[in-house]
Amino acid sequence: MVRKVIKLSVLMSVVLLTFSAAVMAASGEDEDKTSFIMHHIKDSHEWHFATLGHTHVTLSLPVIIYSADRGVEFYSSSAFVDPDTHHFGVEHNGYYIDEHDKLQAVDESRSFTDLSITKNVAMMLLILAVTFYLMLSASSYYKKHPNKAPKGIASFVEPIVIFVRDEIARPNIGPKYKKFTPYLLTLFFFIWIGNLLGLLPGAANLTGNIAVTITLAMITFFITNFNGNKDYWKHVVATPGVPLPLLLIIVPVEIIGLFTKPFALTVRLFVAITAGHIVILSFIGLIFVFESYAVGVASTLMVVFINVIELLVATIQAYVFTLFSAMYIGSAVAEHGHEH
Repeated sequence: MVRKVIKLSVLMSVVLLTFSAAVMAASGEDEDKTSFIMHHIKDSHEWHFATLGHTHVTLSLPVIIYSADRGVEFYSSSAFVDPDTHHFGVEHNGYYIDEHDKLQAVDESRSFTDLSITKNVAMMLLILAVTFYLMLSASSYYKKHPNKAPKGIASFVEPIVIFVRDEIARPNIGPKYKKFTPYLLTLFFFIWIGNLLGLLPGAANLTGNIAVTITLAMITFFITNFNGNKDYWKHVVATPGVPLPLLLIIVPVEIIGLFTKPFALTVRLFVAITAGHIVILSFIGLIFVFESYAVGVASTLMVVFINVIELLVATIQAYVFTLFSAMYIGSAVAEHGHEH
């Protein structure tokens, strides 16, 4: 297993180095050779894969705009790209995409809603497609072979499902674990597959986008608090066994604690994934900054090593997010015993 992980990481590193070399070699100025890092980790209205000579391998994504006077408008992001510079900034039908990749109206007083399918949205749809394929394939196998040992995709999915159920949901939630296991499984597979696909060269940095991580964290927040029982809320608003004067301190702390939990979930996943991408791309960038064979060899070895670590981090972060979600839910639905 370890050998397979190392081989996969080496292969990913070679492809990543080749991909990044093509991107940076196409840059004419020194500052452009490092700007590709932010271009890789941020969202965009187009999906740029590589630059081969003067040819840009790019997937133009749909720009969808809603406004009260025009209704819903559909455009291709290529309509906003300058054919000479290959950068956004071209005005089209009263709109343009600025240098920060944000859709803007030429008339600043104009009100509209940007519903575009950006790179991260497209990546999310891809992750959902992969997740649905794995789950439906496994489900189909069990329906057709109810009394047989799992094979193929089912043999891959079953151990993970059992692990999440028996090692995360059951011990942390207790007797009511069955109600929340589907959510925890969805959470684990979505984050895990998103983390792994995000390591591929040219992939979008979905789980390193704070808007995505905060959404996942808020879902856990709402599930936790909507399912909180009487004992849970009593501990929050009137902690048993605490003298009345201390309640003036304890209750605000408990209420703040309700929001620090999703905040911790948000930041942990966002920082871990984004930092990993930046470190890998930074080591690759050093090769082109110093233009030295020694730096090239050292950076390549570091990229391979970090890629191995990132494969582990991808799994660990999915596990940790799911584990803490289960712990928060478990604390809300458990019957607390009071000690006086």
